[in-house]
Amino acid sequence: MSEFRLLYRSSETANREAMGSPEKAQQSMQKWLAYMREMEAKGNLKDFGQPLENGGLMVRGTAKTVVDGPYAETKDLIGGYSIVIADTIVQAAQRAKGCPVLDGGGSVEVRLVMKMSM
Repeated sequence: MSEFRLLYRSSETANREAMGSPEKAQQSMQKWLAYMREMEAKGNLKDFGQPLENGGLMVRGTAKTVVDGPYAETKDLIGGYSIVIADTIVQAAQRAKGCPVLDGGGSVEVRLVMKMSM
């Protein structure tokens, strides 16, 4: 079994829509909790991860320039992450298909966590 990081991406507009009122925010959080609990119950979730704030900075290049971010070139924001356990990246992507961010037009980036020995 390997570890895969799921990066949850969404636009600011979709994020505002999902969290636009207390009722919508509660519904959204319940969907996320159900998604995480289902993966946890199946033994597929290693770490719930954490949500991330929308804003941020990026340090770039050899000049170490600090710019607004986190991703100035794209309209998608990484809203959070989780770590799942799967045999293959395809299996990890199948697990990502249940993610609530997809309902609002977002995406889930699936990345293999590289094993390093120190």
